[in-house]
Amino acid sequence: MAMNRRDTDLQRVFTRRALLLGTAQIALFGLLAGRLYYLQVVESDKYALLADENRISMRLLSPRRGRILDRWGTELATNRRNYRVMIVAEQANNDVDATLTALGELIPIDDGQRQRVKRDIDRHRKFVPVVVAENLSWEDFAKINLHSPDLPGVQLDVGETRDYPYADAFSHVVGYVGAVSDTEIGDDPLLELPGFRVGKSGVEKVFDERLRGRAGHSQIEVNAYGRAIRELERTDGQPGDDVVLTIDAELQRYAIDRLSGESSAAVVMDIHTGEILSLVSNPGFDPNWFNVGITQAQWKLLSTDKYKPLTNKAIQGQYPPGSTFKMMVGMAALESGAIDANTRVFCPGHIEFGNATFHCWRKGGHGTMSVVSALEESCDVFFYEAARRTGVDKIAEMANRFGLGEATGIALTGERKGLIPTRAWKKAVLGQPWAQGENLVTGIGQGYVLTTPLQLAVMVSRIANGGYAVEPRIVRDGDYLGTDHDRRLASDRWPAISVRRDYLDMIHEGMIRVTTPPRGTASRARITEAQYAMAGKTGSAQVRRITKLERETRVRKNEEKPWEERDHALFVAYAPVQAPRYACAVIVEHGGGGSTAAAPVARDLLLEVQRLDPSRRNRGAAGGVTASANDGPGDLQAATAPAAAASPAAATSPALDAATRLAQRGNGQGG
Repeated sequence: MAMNRRDTDLQRVFTRRALLLGTAQIALFGLLAGRLYYLQVVESDKYALLADENRISMRLLSPRRGRILDRWGTELATNRRNYRVMIVAEQANNDVDATLTALGELIPIDDGQRQRVKRDIDRHRKFVPVVVAENLSWEDFAKINLHSPDLPGVQLDVGETRDYPYADAFSHVVGYVGAVSDTEIGDDPLLELPGFRVGKSGVEKVFDERLRGRAGHSQIEVNAYGRAIRELERTDGQPGDDVVLTIDAELQRYAIDRLSGESSAAVVMDIHTGEILSLVSNPGFDPNWFNVGITQAQWKLLSTDKYKPLTNKAIQGQYPPGSTFKMMVGMAALESGAIDANTRVFCPGHIEFGNATFHCWRKGGHGTMSVVSALEESCDVFFYEAARRTGVDKIAEMANRFGLGEATGIALTGERKGLIPTRAWKKAVLGQPWAQGENLVTGIGQGYVLTTPLQLAVMVSRIANGGYAVEPRIVRDGDYLGTDHDRRLASDRWPAISVRRDYLDMIHEGMIRVTTPPRGTASRARITEAQYAMAGKTGSAQVRRITKLERETRVRKNEEKPWEERDHALFVAYAPVQAPRYACAVIVEHGGGGSTAAAPVARDLLLEVQRLDPSRRNRGAAGGVTASANDGPGDLQAATAPAAAASPAAATSPALDAATRLAQRGNGQGG
């Protein structure tokens, strides 16, 4: 009985324990089942995504960079195929050196390239391709392809790179692209792509985001080690927008050839639209050097050149304007009442002021001068006296109205604003009062006065268009120029400058006489065809002061001086006189006289731009003038006359009035 009771108790204990154990097992399996259900059903999308992220690598694809075109659609910056060779270390039979040696028998590979390749291999996994050389010629690319079976680990690739087909002709306008620097990396993931290029100067930099485009992407299946297996999906990037310039490539190339061998700058501008048809800084440089990676030797060549090829002299070069500034002094003196049309000043070759003597460029003097004849013969004494009577502040005010002393805002990098001094400026910057004698120096565009060639082109454009505040632009608003050239004049586009018409009239007459024999300082460089005749103003800017001893003994001629001590040569002009359309400013650094070094260049550029006149090209479809780019200068009068007659502002322009009066007077001798 006792035995049965004990068995019963043991059975009860076993049953209870079995029940507890079974319950625990059921709970455990239930928990596992619930967890499996949660992971596989409820969280299935999440873990499927994580699995895909482990299996699929998303990679950005560089978009095609937009082109830069001239006004007629000529490509100034484009993209070309980039043939390159790469090496995969793990496929090179563990002997990268041997592969590079074999490759070096087909293409040049220097020690620097070898070290870079090894360094890049050490930084990446062994299956990642490393670039050995790029921008290969097709011949070299084909040669490597032919021998590729004997080059373990070598891979060939065809991509794209920036290309500048005209090299130095547009280097300062178009600019160049280069590798992204640490300071340029921002929120755009494109900038982190190996080998990606961004604009570094010129239009390339100003419009970089517009040219850059939007990235594409590629889905690559990879294994557990990150090695690419295959491409699953590809979406190409959105190409960047094209940028169309106002520049005429044919005129630009002509200007480059014309200025060859000189450290110089030239600007040709439409006086009504403000479009820059040519902007040259000579010498230039090959922007392709920066795109592919400039060498130390190339950089030294550019940075040590005394002609400063890396400086855009047209907008960054600041020069004393010399006698080209006399138009501003003349108008300021007229407006202030310091002089009038009947004012006469006798020039004996110098003027005394205090204990100082200020000399005229003509040692024997010019005799009696009016404002018109003083411009014609560039008499310094007249403008010494005019500036003395007027004062620097009124001269500065007039100069500012015509675009001097402030940046023009053109869409290029690095523009400088020059300097038009005032009494307040000198006190604030130098802490000194303005000396009265400094008025005289300012009167001939020397002293503190500094301008850029672009500013001088703006100045003469505002004079030539009748006194309207035209502003320069280098990028067109729409597509390249087709058949719908905008022929509106400056009076329909720009605000009028506060200046009396009769003052402008006298300035025009003086500028016309500058290119008129026998007394005009640029008469030898004139345009002989009357329908293309130009008006202008010569200038020579001293870079060093002529000492008293030199004047008492002998002042050396420019050609006798070292190049760095010679005067800068300047010339500003507009054409054609009867219906002005184009302005030009030229500076030849240390070129000597403006009449001999700069004026002939401006003459040739103004003749060429009239031959290429954009208002006449490709207009047949619009029913207008059908002249083509092959027309000679003799066809221009018919093309421009209707436009001039269509507007009262053009028909009664100061330039036309002055030209008519000059023709009536015969040879235009000053009084």
